Amino acid sequence: MSEQDRAGMEHPGTDQEPAAGAPTARPDQSSTQLSPPSAGARSALPVERLVAAGQGFSQPQYTENFYETVGGHETFVKLVDAFYDGVADDDVLRPMYPEQDLGPAKERLLLFLEQYWGGPRTYGEQRGHPRLRMRHMPFRVGPQARDHWLQHMRAAVDTLQLAPLHEATLWDYLERAAHSMVNAAD
Repeated sequence: MSEQDRAGMEHPGTDQEPAAGAPTARPDQSSTQLSPPSAGARSALPVERLVAAGQGFSQPQYTENFYETVGGHETFVKLVDAFYDGVADDDVLRPMYPEQDLGPAKERLLLFLEQYWGGPRTYGEQRGHPRLRMRHMPFRVGPQARDHWLQHMRAAVDTLQLAPLHEATLWDYLERAAHSMVNAAD
């Protein structure tokens, strides 16, 4: 048997010699069993051993963030617009917004949510730490206001038609945030 044939048996799918220190299959072993690296070679990690043996290995990608996964800026604009459509006509919530125009409030919420979920860090650059409870302290936020906020936010989330896991993740946060803003009894 030629040297090239022997290399092909030891490392199926390759025409190259194994890298120095790479595990090799012994002739008396099946090709799935690996021998340890030669003496003096750095001990390979399991992933390196698989790659060195010519077996394909792909690590899952965990680099995506929630913001990108759910659609980025467009998704959060849709959420905030739908939410404030409800707030605009709400007798309990609308008085909490000092500006006649809800545009600045929409912009603040959009920037906050985008940053929180892994998007641009514009909110922090413009306004610093969110300090949500402190920023809401001047307003009387009781259970009734919380419930109205949640009602409009629930309707807004429903317009997004997110995958169930993403919808549940977003809603869990929004619900907890709403409960944490309560600073008064009705």
